[in-house]
Parts: sequence; C-alpha cells; structure tokens
Amino acid sequence: MASDPEQPRLSSFQKGGSSGELGDAQEPLLNGVHNSENYSVLAAILPFLFPALGGLLYGYDIGATSCATISVESPTSSGISWYNLSSVEIGLITSGSLYGALIGSLLAFNVADFLGRRRELISAAILYLLGALVTALAPDLPVMVIGRVVFGIGIGLAMHAAPMYIAETAPSEIRGRLISLKEFFIVLGMVGGYGIGSLLVDTVAGWRYMYAAAIPLAVIMGIGMWWLPASPRWILLRAIQGRGNMHELKETAISCLCRLRGTSIGDSAPAQVDEMLAELSYVGEEKEASLGEMFHGKCAKALVIGAGLVLFQQITGQPSVLYYAASIFQSAGFSEASDATRVSILLGVFKLIMTGAAVLVVDRLGRRPLLLGGVSGMVISLFLLGSYYLFFDNAPVAAVVALLLYVGCYQLSFGPIGWLMISEIFPLRLRGRGLSIAVLVNFAANALVTFAFSPLKVLLGAGILFYAFGAIAVASLVFIFFIVPETKGLTLEEIEAKCL
Repeated sequence: MASDPEQPRLSSFQKGGSSGELGDAQEPLLNGVHNSENYSVLAAILPFLFPALGGLLYGYDIGATSCATISVESPTSSGISWYNLSSVEIGLITSGSLYGALIGSLLAFNVADFLGRRRELISAAILYLLGALVTALAPDLPVMVIGRVVFGIGIGLAMHAAPMYIAETAPSEIRGRLISLKEFFIVLGMVGGYGIGSLLVDTVAGWRYMYAAAIPLAVIMGIGMWWLPASPRWILLRAIQGRGNMHELKETAISCLCRLRGTSIGDSAPAQVDEMLAELSYVGEEKEASLGEMFHGKCAKALVIGAGLVLFQQITGQPSVLYYAASIFQSAGFSEASDATRVSILLGVFKLIMTGAAVLVVDRLGRRPLLLGGVSGMVISLFLLGSYYLFFDNAPVAAVVALLLYVGCYQLSFGPIGWLMISEIFPLRLRGRGLSIAVLVNFAANALVTFAFSPLKVLLGAGILFYAFGAIAVASLVFIFFIVPETKGLTLEEIEAKCL
C-alpha cells in the first residue's frame, strides 16, 4: 500500500493537506463541478431491474397473501385437512413474512458491509426461493409459517440492499427516478398478487400456486444479481479502508463502472473512479465505522432524517389503508365482499398510476416539493375521512374520494420518496448499518400500526382515529419542512458534504 501512487494523495486529504489540495477536493463536492456521467440507458436500467425484482416479490406477497388466507380456510378448495384455522393462526400466516422482514433487517445490520450489496441481494433471492418453496409445499401449518418467515427474511434483506445498490450504481441525473421506480415495482407486485390470487382463489389448493408463482421471479432475480457487477463505491470503500490492495480494487471498480455505464462511458471511467476516491477521502470515509458513531455528528443527522421519514411514512396511516381498504369501502357503502375485493384491485392500479407520475417528475421537481405537496394532500384526505365517519356517514362518495386522494398523495410523496431518501442520505461507510436501522423502523412501525388499527378503531372509533392520523401527518409536514434536505441532482458524496 505504501508504494501505491494513490496513497500519498489520499493521505493528504485525510490529514488536511495544503490549501491547494483541499480546494481540489472541495471543488467537485461543494461547487457541483464533476465529470459528466456518460451512460447507456440500457446499461443503466439493468442494474436497476434485477434489484427491483426484490421489491416486486415483496409487493406480490402482500397481494397474494390477502387471497391465500381465503383459499387456505376454504373447506372445499383448500385441499388440506387443517383448513379450520383460528384467527391467531391466520394472523401467523399473514404476518409471518413481516416477522421475517424484521429478522432480515437485524441481520443486515451486521452482515451488509461484509457481504456487499450484490451478494446480499443474491442471498435475498435464495431466501425468496426457499421461502416460496417451503410455503407452497407445506404439509401443515407450522411448516407453512416457517416458509413465510424465511420468505420474510428475504424481504428484509432485499428491501435493505436494493435501494443501496441502485443508489450507488445509478447515474446522478436519473438516480431519483430509478429508486422511485422500485416503489412502482412494489405496487406492481401488489396488483399482480391481487390479480393472480383472485384467479386462483376458487382453485383447489390455489394458495399453493399463489405462493409458488414467486419461484420463477426469485430465480431470475438471483441469476441477474449473479451476473451484475458489485457496486464500485462499495469496492472503493474497501480500498480506502485498507481491506485489500488499492491498485487491484481500483481496477476492479473501473471495470464494474464500465459494465454499469456501457460503451457510452468511453475512457472516462478511470477519471470518475479517481473523483469518487478523492470525494470519499475528503468526507472521511477512510475511517472505520463504529456502532457508537451512528448516533453522533452527521451520521446521527442522517439517521434522524432517514428513520424519521420511514416512521412518518407508516404512522400516518398507510398500513391501515393498505391492509383495510376493503373494510373501508364496505363501510362506505360497498356491502358485498366481492365488490370490496374488486375495488382493492382498482385501488392498486390507481397506486400504480400515481407512483408512475412520481417517477417521471422526481428528478425534475425534487424530493422536498413532492413530499410537502403530497403530505399536504394526505392531511386534507385524512381529516375528510375522519369527518365522514363522524358527521357525513350518509355520503359514501366522500369517503371514496378522500381515500383516493390519500392513496394518490401518498404515492406521490412518502411511498417512493421515503425509500429514495434513505438510500441517499447515509454516509457510505455507515450506509449499510444506517439503512438497516431505517428499514427496521419501517417494518416495525408497519407492524405496530397494522396490529393496532383494529383495536384502536373499536376503542376510539374510525373518525377520531383518522383525525389522529391527520394530526400526525401535520407533524410530519413540520419535520419535512425543517429537517429534510433537497438532494436532487447531487452525487452521493455531495449529499454527504452539503446536506449533513
């Protein structure tokens, strides 16, 4: 390492260097002057597509499970002798993947930076495959629940590693669009799960086919991630932290960057890698990350921003709308359960359209305008829903309009932007651990709101409960306005230098 020509330059950044050297390091960070990121669109899409399949499988599991629980309880079409399940046992099937996702988030905290983003996604694909196989072939309830938990661990790893891999490999100009498109894939999976589930719900042992349908996607995801290169930024982080030969790791990073950008990158890859190295050294990434550091300085600020966003993403009522949309529509006048189920599918399509709209404008308008505008619409819709249940229960159209407004505004704001911000905001050397905490907060808050919704609805009434969600949404607006920075158009290193 001492003879490596890069080492003196990196050391000068690390120790402060002369004013001239420091200015060279600052210029690309603070003035936005950096090499143009030439890339092939096709080459840039593939590193997004295979990680995004992890989100698709997560969404599919939500949609398919809502129909699988109906199938598995049917005396005529379940195809099993243990169909007479209690509400607790059905709850274990429904929430098994959520418990697994919590476990996966905890595992990611310890293994993410060791494995790297690519290998973590390969591990997620293997767990998806095993979980789907075990669930689909389960001879009894305990084995089925085990399969659900294994699949959920895959969800936890995938939802942790996918946004990191996409953020670290995507060109800055389209990074927001690609990470937001992952949310589109989650919603697409939900719609697919609802659709496939509704087609198979009356088939004998249809629930087995619903879960088995995830197997081909898991195989494609695993093969695709095996073919894709590692994240160049993760490789360079290992290089400047002395976890390998600097020259060899730098050459590997250049090779990976060329594969990720395609032929359009030309001969600029070495210059871009040099720039990444200089920027990473300037912001102090050569220091070894410690657990205590997560709660101090810029890391603590990133944790407040990331965990705060995903917490508000859940406690403003999103899981309640997602998991209880059918009952809300029934209360609003759609008395037949079949009507409510069809409306849930249409609601999923509407979510898909609104997420697509967010994807198209996020890199043009920025993160903060979408968050502030979307959450403002959520506040209005939640107070409308509360007013419907308290004062206007003879006007079911008002509830439907309020619900559509809520879903549309959520998909323009918290839905895609929450995942986007947590993938951007953490410093590289703590990104694995920081994002694992944010994902853990996300799934834990999801579980809390989902499980608390029904008893709170009985205790307080739906009207007061939606008013409470509205008040929390107002608090989230204050949080966004004063705490959340704008990251549009900045490289990940510039975000660390300017926003934290």
